[in-house]
Amino acid sequence: MTHYTDAQRELQARFDSRKLADALEASIVLEALTPTHAAFIAERDFFFLSTVSEEGEPTVSHKGGGVGTVTVIDDKTLCFPAYDGNGMFLSLGNIAATGKIGMLFIDFETPDRVRVQAQARLIFEGPQIDAYPGAIAVVEASIDRVFINCARYIHKYQRVATSKHVPDDAGAQPLAAWKRIDGMQDVLPKRDQGRAAEEGGLISGHDYARLLADGES
Repeated sequence: MTHYTDAQRELQARFDSRKLADALEASIVLEALTPTHAAFIAERDFFFLSTVSEEGEPTVSHKGGGVGTVTVIDDKTLCFPAYDGNGMFLSLGNIAATGKIGMLFIDFETPDRVRVQAQARLIFEGPQIDAYPGAIAVVEASIDRVFINCARYIHKYQRVATSKHVPDDAGAQPLAAWKRIDGMQDVLPKRDQGRAAEEGGLISGHDYARLLADGES
């Protein structure tokens, strides 16, 4: 049974791609991971996460970590950590509300990519949290569809270095530079208040803009 919507079907008809779309869905769109999918995902150190709110508002974000930041539990289940962010909780809030997510895994050096659509839930305690030092939550994703996508428009890039903000084996990570901005101190969570003095001191908004321009965050 096709998963295409009426709007997608209308565009397929407009551009004479309905037969092609059906052939691709039949040949590459699966409901579970193959060993090839699983190996590719396990080798990545980042992915792009899309979510949608209960009001239908979408958002997308970059999620980075160490190699294998997404754990393949089995051919229908993925888990990944949520680390300290900006406190807006757009992605996690959307997951709590609707659970619908999209995951895009890209290897920019080959290049290659895998797309996943899933139903997700949040986990805040237990062994799954303990498996990711520094995580504030874990997302468990039950796969609906997965497929390897054409990579012809992916530009080739070379990986240079791992972000210094990826938590270490003990879960420790440096304070984000924007949390050192003087005007932000009164609104920081209690766990971050006072840390600026220990990690380089307070900075101005102008100082932060300069750090960003220099590749520091």
